[in-house]
Amino acid sequence: MSSFTIYPAIDIRGGRCVRLIQGDYNQETVYNDDPLAVAKGFVEQGAQFVHLVDLDGAKAGHPVNHELIGRIASSVQVPVQLGGGLRTLADVEQLIGLGVSRVILGTAAIEDRAFTEAVLGTYGDRVAIGIDARNGYVATRGWLETSEVKAEELAKELATKGAETFIFTDISRDGMMQGPNIEAIASIAKASGKGVIASGGVTVLDDLIRLAERQAEGISGAIVGKAIYTGKIDLQDALLKVR
Repeated sequence: MSSFTIYPAIDIRGGRCVRLIQGDYNQETVYNDDPLAVAKGFVEQGAQFVHLVDLDGAKAGHPVNHELIGRIASSVQVPVQLGGGLRTLADVEQLIGLGVSRVILGTAAIEDRAFTEAVLGTYGDRVAIGIDARNGYVATRGWLETSEVKAEELAKELATKGAETFIFTDISRDGMMQGPNIEAIASIAKASGKGVIASGGVTVLDDLIRLAERQAEGISGAIVGKAIYTGKIDLQDALLKVR
């Protein structure tokens, strides 16, 4: 089995590295004016993968910070995954052309199934499906709206269409430093039979250790953002202990 992967996160808004609380654009903290420097720092500490979110893109419905994302993807020596506003095959092609290793489809996975299936058919394991849930139901449009689709049902269905990787966020835990909803993550993995990356709520090293202990159930990694920026998790230490 491949090792558990920690994905340090860089959320980009207005060209800066920020964090939002529960996806609320009015609750923003700016952590760094230079996301490229942040990405390089993560790799120097041993990160094997970097997670990027184009927050402006998520809100606009199309990539906005693609030039910066391309610079990051071409400057770091590890794969980069990106989510935020990918709604057309041209958007996906552009970002993969810029060096992004894995694209994340979120809102589109609910609202445009034909597009989602076309991307999965074309790019296969270079696509991750981001499932953001509020009370078990999938949220869309940067978490501004909640659908009537159950998270587990979406994962199960898209696994049959070629999805190999899911990223699951329990919105109630995101940015709140309360720990991840491990049972919900494991249930998505069980329903889909695929690898699930945990997102949202990772607060302390013990959260990562508990997630990694469930690897056999399909929890393949975790995205960590705020806990790194606030110093609650030392990335280098976490990479050594969890790998």
